Amino acid sequence: MTHTPDATPAQTPSPSPSSSPSPVLVIGGTGKTGRRVVARLREMGVETRAASRSGETRFDWEDPTTWAPALEGAEAVYIVPLDTEPSPTPAFVEQAVAAGVRRLVLLSARGVDVPGYFGSPLLDEGPHLKGEEAVRSSGLAWTILRPGWFIQNFTEGVFLDAVRDGELALPVGDGQAAYIDTDDIAAVAVAALTEDGHDGEVYELSGPRALGIADVLDEIAKARGGAPAVYVAAEETAFRDELIAQGMAEVEAKLWTAALDPIRTSREAPLKDGVRRALGRPPRDVADVFRDAAAEGAWG
Repeated sequence: MTHTPDATPAQTPSPSPSSSPSPVLVIGGTGKTGRRVVARLREMGVETRAASRSGETRFDWEDPTTWAPALEGAEAVYIVPLDTEPSPTPAFVEQAVAAGVRRLVLLSARGVDVPGYFGSPLLDEGPHLKGEEAVRSSGLAWTILRPGWFIQNFTEGVFLDAVRDGELALPVGDGQAAYIDTDDIAAVAVAALTEDGHDGEVYELSGPRALGIADVLDEIAKARGGAPAVYVAAEETAFRDELIAQGMAEVEAKLWTAALDPIRTSREAPLKDGVRRALGRPPRDVADVFRDAAAEGAWG
């Protein structure tokens, strides 16, 4: 399910603490999107449980005995799923229903419903899609978020060290992606957790423009000052072999390489309207995100 770019933004009331009288449980509460969701909810005065293996509320996807204590009394849940097979999300959703949860907001991924989107049949109908099926059939109010590649991969994620070191090698050629700000993802998640008007929605989330990797590195250079890091268009086999040489398991190296295919093929380039539909405003641009990141010393 996708939405046309000229769809009318959802008209929703302003959130208030009273809209969520019971705690909101945030799975992955210390992660890229989760910690931002926690911060926004608490700024609004919403009682919030930040749940993770190292969070205030202990939660471990691989230890189901931690699920029920985290769920107890929760009104709504933001689910950052474990991206493994078999997916534990369906079993967790069953426990959420039994615990009396009323609303689920699931972090999924762009392209999960498109066969071959990720460049490997091993990633088709994977854990994200199974998670979506579970929340849809739960009988609870639900909202699904489908973001593309995060802008923050360049400021605090997998590409950060390479950018700092001055050379980023990826097997994506001249492909483009409309990178999404994780703060925008969090804002949409919080709206769905605390407001009416988002039930049954699938929000496809992208940034406002598509960029190649070299363009992204140029934007970082503008934000921080100085010359940009060099982009090296690596060959897929060589890239995969290098990951294995660095200690990554062969199957993981293959999957990681395949996961980059939506950038290489520019499947991530089309702009999506989920942020505007959910929030009534455009998504933030990479230039704005990088300017803030530079001020915070992201690249040293």
